[in-house]
Amino acid sequence: MSEFAKPMTRGKAEEISLFAIYDLLIYNEMGEVAEVETIVSGLSARPYEEVDVYIKRMLVAFLKHSQEIVDCYQAKMNKWKFSRLNKVEQAILFLAYCHFYYDSEEVAKAVVINFSVSFAKKYLGPEDYKFVNGILDKVLVRE
Repeated sequence: MSEFAKPMTRGKAEEISLFAIYDLLIYNEMGEVAEVETIVSGLSARPYEEVDVYIKRMLVAFLKHSQEIVDCYQAKMNKWKFSRLNKVEQAILFLAYCHFYYDSEEVAKAVVINFSVSFAKKYLGPEDYKFVNGILDKVLVRE
């Protein structure tokens, strides 16, 4: 049995997804080509083949739909530009959008906002979680 056979918790998979999206944003800003498999394997300390499928789904959604996601947020941001947000904040918002709209199972809006606000409190300034909460409340809407 592989040492990686133990499944990863959802919280850990969400955090690795957040870090991977952040890394991809930084590579893009530097004009560098990112090796997604290497990034994910390094963050999860597992061979890519054994990385949690949730992480792979979130990254595929991010890579495939990033401009659509930016456009959606931008439409709801008064006096702000998505590109002016710091990369950690962008990564949190990208992950929230991907989780809500592109995960294989439907996830409640409150759950997505809760984990996003938790990440904002952990990785952003003391008041930044309020912006994350507010913008997600506007953007995450099922029709």
